[in-house]
Amino acid sequence: MIAIVDLGIGNFASVKKALDGNVTVNPDVVKGADKIVLPGVGNFGEVAKKLKPLRETILRKIEAGTPFLGICLGMHLLFPSSSEGGGEGLGVLAGDVSGLPREASPHIGWNQVFPAREDPLLSDLEPGSFFYFVHSYYPNPEDESVVTGKTEYETAGGIKSFPATVRRENVFGVQFHPEKSSKKGLKILENFKQL
Repeated sequence: MIAIVDLGIGNFASVKKALDGNVTVNPDVVKGADKIVLPGVGNFGEVAKKLKPLRETILRKIEAGTPFLGICLGMHLLFPSSSEGGGEGLGVLAGDVSGLPREASPHIGWNQVFPAREDPLLSDLEPGSFFYFVHSYYPNPEDESVVTGKTEYETAGGIKSFPATVRRENVFGVQFHPEKSSKKGLKILENFKQL
């Protein structure tokens, strides 16, 4: 069973349909899950507060090896903090979350993801596949080895990039919205389902 954590700020219908999961805020359902998905949009601090009642349950499940996928803001919540505002993330990955440069924010639309290292979520997808992004903040992992895919963007200073996908063992994060990214996005979710 895949638990899709409902914090009132995600595209649950599309994620639920793709994964055949259970949308829940019940800690007992999360405890019994084979996999956990945390979708999200909104403000880091506000959503971190809503996550608090499930925090310890989720951390125990991650520590036990349960596959976990954070989508967009759900990916940001893998880190301890964000410059977007107060609130405590899960702290599963070391680093923080920063705002994109003004000329690149908000980052909305289709953009390419280029693999940085092997990641089962990106299996059977061509390098440079397009996914749908909508965000103004991005993760800054302390350990570059957790970055499995990057997205490029253009500024007056030239081409820059930020992490689009991250992974550490059983923990995965994607900056884009796979549930809004057509067949390629559905393939990401299918890959997670098959872990």
